Amino acid sequence: MRTPRRRLIAGLLLAPLLTGCFASHEDDPSSSGSSGSAAGARLRVAMAFAPTEHYSPYGQDAFIMSRLDVSEGLTKLDANGTAIPSLAESWISDKDDRSWVFTLRHATFQDGTEVTAKAVASALTHAARAEPAPTALTGVKLTAEAEGEDRVRVDTGTADPVLPLRLSNPSLAVFSPKAYEKNGTVNPVDTATGPFEITKITGDTAATLNRFDGYWDGLAQSPGVDVQFIADGTARANALRTGQVDIAQAIPVSQIASLDKGTVHETDTARDTSLYLNTRSGPFTDPGLRAAAREAIGTSVIAEQVYEGYAEPAKGLFGPALPWTAGKRVAPTGRAEATKPDGRTITIATYSTRPELPEVAQVLQQDLEKAGFKVKLVVRSDSQVESDMLAGKYDAAVTSRNMMLDTGDPVSVLASDFTCHGTYNLSQLCEKNVDRLVAAAQAQSDTGRRQDAAMKAEAAILGTDAVIPLVHVKAVLGIAKSVQGALFSWDERQYVGTGSRR
Repeated sequence: MRTPRRRLIAGLLLAPLLTGCFASHEDDPSSSGSSGSAAGARLRVAMAFAPTEHYSPYGQDAFIMSRLDVSEGLTKLDANGTAIPSLAESWISDKDDRSWVFTLRHATFQDGTEVTAKAVASALTHAARAEPAPTALTGVKLTAEAEGEDRVRVDTGTADPVLPLRLSNPSLAVFSPKAYEKNGTVNPVDTATGPFEITKITGDTAATLNRFDGYWDGLAQSPGVDVQFIADGTARANALRTGQVDIAQAIPVSQIASLDKGTVHETDTARDTSLYLNTRSGPFTDPGLRAAAREAIGTSVIAEQVYEGYAEPAKGLFGPALPWTAGKRVAPTGRAEATKPDGRTITIATYSTRPELPEVAQVLQQDLEKAGFKVKLVVRSDSQVESDMLAGKYDAAVTSRNMMLDTGDPVSVLASDFTCHGTYNLSQLCEKNVDRLVAAAQAQSDTGRRQDAAMKAEAAILGTDAVIPLVHVKAVLGIAKSVQGALFSWDERQYVGTGSRR
């Protein structure tokens, strides 16, 4: 990359800079290089969240494929949240960050065809045209075209200085041309580029993955992965305890004491448990009632009693996994005065896939009823709760979200979750001032200024009381002692890789 310094990625968001333009896969601790062994046993993994969209890469199912190292995009995030090479080995920007050129490495799809610039451009075009759009593309009009065999030009219309971060989102993974079917669906079986390929899908209960021997970054050390989708947290913990699985996602805090200490692994993440209030219909269209709900809630009790110390009271939308927020956070602005609930009835929905959430909802019910609300609780599946909140069917919802999961860029998640045209706007929030501040943050390319602008936007969002952050959650993964090389980090995007084995 021999371009003037001012044209290179100057660095964007999170604590580090976007220096992935020069990084190699050898800098990534999840990489095993090319020395993978063909020996070893198959890994057995219990996942908490079953596929709900037939493994479509354009929704939450994309993260299943990412966590199992099936799919890849042009970039990925390292342990510091920096964009580093994946299918693209380098990139440069021009036209004031409105157009980027990505140079591809030599790689092969799992169906044996070559990864070409034309195939990559087609994959990104399909993602950009998906309905609804992937959350990573909120507010972005992305187009892609091939330039020769190994260069792809990606345009965003307006400046998008965090595009390399955005392209790390699993919803923007690249599949072979045959994956894209005429009805708009994407078939991931044998069409991705990762070290493991999906060879069998058993509804929403199980999947079989085999090692892909043509993987560009070396042979995986495990011959395959057998996946079970187990929604019940106690059952996942029991499966790990009895040796039925080797890795178990999202161990409930109530089960931690019953597991061998050597199998429990915790880490700070950007995950929050929050109460989202429906600002478009129902009682919480009244800012005063939203303020009353916020004032009624005690977050310390939730952290100490429900999460048993595996969480801390929330200080905002972005938790301790992003240390730069501590010195930049701005007090919420524009809050309304609380009004008396006077027995107003509200319905709060949540899901049990993360078993702490119904307990959190019960604590909230007690707090809110003491304040004068009448509260009805509804527990459904996670996909139902999210889709119903997006449709405005409940007054509030208790959900758990890794705020940096989508792009690694805090501004992008504010755009998708809290702006008028956001694609994951559970609160149905539409405030001109919030949209203005988020747009101002999106226009910043300097790291420090973008962070400052993100905190101003956060303050305005919190000032609406459309969302009440409750706790910053530690993620707990169960890993059998026989397993080596399992992956677990703040972004919760990957659990197995080429070096994972038992």
